[in-house]
Amino acid sequence: MTSGADFARLWTGQTISAFGSLIGAAAMGFTAILVLHATPFQLGILSAARLAPGFLSGLVAGAWVDRMRRRPILIVADLGRAVLLGTIPLAAVFGLLRMEQLYAVTLLVSILTIFFDVAYQSYLPTLVGRTELIEGNSKLAASASVAEVSGFGVAGWLVQIFTAPMTIGIDAASFVISAISIWLIRAPEPAPVTRPMRPNIWREIGEGLRVTVRDTTLRALAACSLFRDFFIGMYGTLVVVFMVRDLGFAPGILGAIWATGGVSSLAGAAATKRLTNRFGIGPVIVVGLIVFVVSLFFVPLARGATVAAAVLLISQQVFGDGGATISQINQMSLRQAIVPDRLLGRVNASAEFIRVGAALFGSLAGGALGEIAGVRMTLFTSALGALLSMLWLVLSPIRGLKVAPLCAE
Repeated sequence: MTSGADFARLWTGQTISAFGSLIGAAAMGFTAILVLHATPFQLGILSAARLAPGFLSGLVAGAWVDRMRRRPILIVADLGRAVLLGTIPLAAVFGLLRMEQLYAVTLLVSILTIFFDVAYQSYLPTLVGRTELIEGNSKLAASASVAEVSGFGVAGWLVQIFTAPMTIGIDAASFVISAISIWLIRAPEPAPVTRPMRPNIWREIGEGLRVTVRDTTLRALAACSLFRDFFIGMYGTLVVVFMVRDLGFAPGILGAIWATGGVSSLAGAAATKRLTNRFGIGPVIVVGLIVFVVSLFFVPLARGATVAAAVLLISQQVFGDGGATISQINQMSLRQAIVPDRLLGRVNASAEFIRVGAALFGSLAGGALGEIAGVRMTLFTSALGALLSMLWLVLSPIRGLKVAPLCAE
């Protein structure tokens, strides 16, 4: 079923969008660091602007997604992101670009991304069916990995050639192409479940949170995410500035290093179904995440823009991205399989609310701690915290789960 024309349209649009988004994300960071000379604390605010919408509006997005057809939400979110990102190169041309604009654009783009991601995760079962979720998610992850190989490899050099703000324009164009691809999907989408004339959004949000908390599997995933993503938020805020300022790597070289992570992700996506069938969905989730968090220690061990440092950074990409991809595919497939369609938007939003909220506070903590204790020490501290958070999964029933139990609609 995942080979159908409509899935191919979704797949194509997402591949192109993923390519542009990777270029845009790298260019946004380089714009702050190289063009506007942002401090660690300002980078923390920028990370917070990216994460805050998921914490503040993610649950509302889930309720709205369950009330509406999902395809129109995807199209509007793509077009809105294209317009917002297009303002950055425009401001740069006229010499008006400031950190405040990066904050505002990042915040608004992130709001639309939350609506897109929740709708997208909830729309996929409509196209592929619940029995084909691992295959469908694996194909989408594989194409994202291919985009990562080329996107990161190209991003650094585009920044060096055209400047970081101009490179963000490529991301804007990719969202237009994604919107067109989704608009071309012709499969009928079931109408949402009929609700009362005056639905209570807070009651609907509460229902999604209650399902997440009461279900043993969802609760374990959420608890691990709460602690892990707090420390990942700390880490992610400072890792690029560490590579650029502390180690001294040029954007082009960093882009090539990050591209190796795409190769690892592609290999992980290709191997996910086979590994899951052999070892079970639970063990693959746990081991994949452990490999990812252990790899985080490699980066702060590096010193200077040397061959040895490059090897450490490449090793983190190779082990970390592959492990994370395998685990993420299975986590999403597990959630999509066990949650009824009428609740899927809200449960996906609850998972995003926990993940993004933790990363939001982590990014602020990382920016502050980076100013006080130094960037390298903060990276070590956050990697250790992420590793300890794995105990939530290691000690849960998920570690022995062989197959995802299908929900009864």
